[in-house]
Amino acid sequence: MSALPDPFRHEEVLVSPMYLAGSNGTGDAGFAPVAHWPHHYLDDGPCQLLVTSPDQRIRIGWFGDDFELWRITAAEEAVATPRWTATFNHVTPAEIVAGLTSALARDYAESGPYENNGRFLAEPSLYWADAVQPLLDAGWHRGAAKYGTVEITAPDGLAGVEIDTLRGGRDAEAVMLWAGPRGWGTRAEAVFTARTPSHLIAATTAVMASSAPVIRERHMIHREMEPLVTLTPVGPAAGPLVSRSPTPLDVRRTAVTEAVRRAARAPRTAADLRVMAAQSRTTSSAQKRSSTLAPAAAAAARPSAASAPRHSR
Repeated sequence: MSALPDPFRHEEVLVSPMYLAGSNGTGDAGFAPVAHWPHHYLDDGPCQLLVTSPDQRIRIGWFGDDFELWRITAAEEAVATPRWTATFNHVTPAEIVAGLTSALARDYAESGPYENNGRFLAEPSLYWADAVQPLLDAGWHRGAAKYGTVEITAPDGLAGVEIDTLRGGRDAEAVMLWAGPRGWGTRAEAVFTARTPSHLIAATTAVMASSAPVIRERHMIHREMEPLVTLTPVGPAAGPLVSRSPTPLDVRRTAVTEAVRRAARAPRTAADLRVMAAQSRTTSSAQKRSSTLAPAAAAAARPSAASAPRHSR
């Protein structure tokens, strides 16, 4: 195998179905609906970024190094025990998380400030179908399941939802969405506890049911997922390529550019800060070289009547 990088490795592609696209390494899409809420960057502990509603009743945590990448809760008061919890693992596309955060932002905007009248605190519907109606409307079908559970599967058999209709307690895991074959890097999972409002789960499943593709770079697609998804280049078809092997400098620049782009996005980790520091040193070094060479270049450009004859080597 060639050690040189694939020239199409960072090519942007449209991935469908979206629920098999995996994570793009950032939480940007999931945080976008609540970008105007307070952000708390945490250097210590597993939670790296915490975004809260202004009254802190809704909390959206990003755990950058954990299997459960997202943890979202809502409570009657800022210091009260959460009424419900939703978690999304590290393979779940952030666009699916955005289905929930968009609904939360909407509910909070429509609620009275510092009052317990927000829909995000509503009791779930007695009918399990209310939480997954978007999937049923999209043609997902109900399959055989054991007593007390309901299973609904996508037409391609590569995604589904499991519902515990008995709900064995307020903190019990009542609804689990999944997509992709079982495996650490291939299976997306989202879990909602028993008291999660049905309309919030429905907002999340509506995104899963959508046929709209999402953008990823080719290297973000797990190898085992490549045969299961459709990849369409974002740009126009490329013409004949001029063969040129990348130099070590090309490879280094690409790596630094990607690392800096990741570091420039929230959340900031210790590794991110080291990358930004390295970029700063590189920029400073380049400026010093430029200022040193400028006088010499200017002197060389001035004509001199008494210039010494040049000798070829």
